[in-house]
Amino acid sequence: MNVRGPLLLTRALAPKLAKGASVVMVTSGLGALSSQADSLVRKLRSPDLSFEDILALCDRPPGGYGSSKAALNSLTQLFARELPEARVNTVDPGWVRTDMGGPGAPRSIEQGAASVLWACRIPPDGPTGGLFRDGRAIPW
Repeated sequence: MNVRGPLLLTRALAPKLAKGASVVMVTSGLGALSSQADSLVRKLRSPDLSFEDILALCDRPPGGYGSSKAALNSLTQLFARELPEARVNTVDPGWVRTDMGGPGAPRSIEQGAASVLWACRIPPDGPTGGLFRDGRAIPW
């Protein structure tokens, strides 16, 4: 669901997006390409990567949560190219104190949410196809 849901929802809503609309995907630091298997990195970096390739990865999971978030990051870049009138970006809210993140996580829910809200408010002439945390670009 980390990939299939955002892909299908964004595809369905794409014709209804206003010029300058923001599409924000939420990822994880575990989705960094440097943490993925070489075979997945090659697929996700392929210049011929398509939405169908991403859907195929959903059907043949490449290795768990981190790899699904890496695929989501690549999905963002595909949508940024397909929807040039929109701002399509991914946000990593960081390790947040939630049920999933646990009580030892260094970031509050408010800090993680503020990072996502920043991306929702990107102006129509703002960046697209990027990965951000706290309003700053971070490496894929």
